[in-house]
Amino acid sequence: MMIEYNGKAYICPMELAVALISGKWKAVILWNLIEGPLRFGELYGLFPEISQKMLTQQLKGLEQDGLILREVYPEVPPRVDYSLTDFGKTLTPILEDINLWGKRFLEARYGLNEE
Repeated sequence: MMIEYNGKAYICPMELAVALISGKWKAVILWNLIEGPLRFGELYGLFPEISQKMLTQQLKGLEQDGLILREVYPEVPPRVDYSLTDFGKTLTPILEDINLWGKRFLEARYGLNEE
């Protein structure tokens, strides 16, 4: 089955799903938004290796895909919060499973216990 999304063809739903959350930052951004909304600066502070430009690009992509919501408050200075959409929240159990799998991998492969 071929699926077209955003001008790109995917061979199956799994390929599309992986594309939506793949990359170094998207899944981690989503993971950090599970607990609730965060401001850009808070997200930026969580990932010391990311540039502001890359974080902005990742957030825009997640917003365009309907996984996060960008809410701008009419304040001075402007306040912008990012949160999971209802559909984005459906990723929570998947991200929890990926996190658990990562912990198990670290333990099995390196004897590390991430608590």
